[in-house]
Amino acid sequence: MRKIVLAGFLSVFLMTACKKDDRTAEKSLEEQKLEFQARQLDIEKQKLAIEKEKLVYEAQKKVDSISESKKSKAAAANNAKPQIIRETKTVYRDRGSNSNSGGGNYADNGNSSSQGTTQKKKGWSKAAKGTAIGAVGGAALGAIVAKKNRGLGAVIGGVVGGATGYTIGRAGDRKDGRVQPRN
Repeated sequence: MRKIVLAGFLSVFLMTACKKDDRTAEKSLEEQKLEFQARQLDIEKQKLAIEKEKLVYEAQKKVDSISESKKSKAAAANNAKPQIIRETKTVYRDRGSNSNSGGGNYADNGNSSSQGTTQKKKGWSKAAKGTAIGAVGGAALGAIVAKKNRGLGAVIGGVVGGATGYTIGRAGDRKDGRVQPRN
């Protein structure tokens, strides 16, 4: 009889223990669901924040492109208008004792500079033309002269001819005033 009572007591104890575990498991499952939903809400908030930043970035990009466009249009409009020189400055130099006239100690030396910007010349500069012509001519001459390795002769001739043509063309640009001479 003892064994039967002991077996019954054990079975009641096990039944109650299992029910407590089920309740605990149910509670922890509910808590996990709540935590999962809270994480999903946080993720959605982060997604919305990213979308908001994207919209702000796109709006700023659009504003920047509009302002850049306005600046380029204004610059193009300013460059399209011819510039009128309104003032000139004449530079005089002292002739000293070489002058025979009493009141004519100063004379115009022919240098009159204008205030304002000078217009850029369009087209190829003489340096660019010289480089192109020299490189082509030098490559042809190098290929003709080098009998064994025509490719290497063409490369060397092109480099030497291009450098020579550039030097000669740059000197011509300095004479024309396209490039400021060295001091």
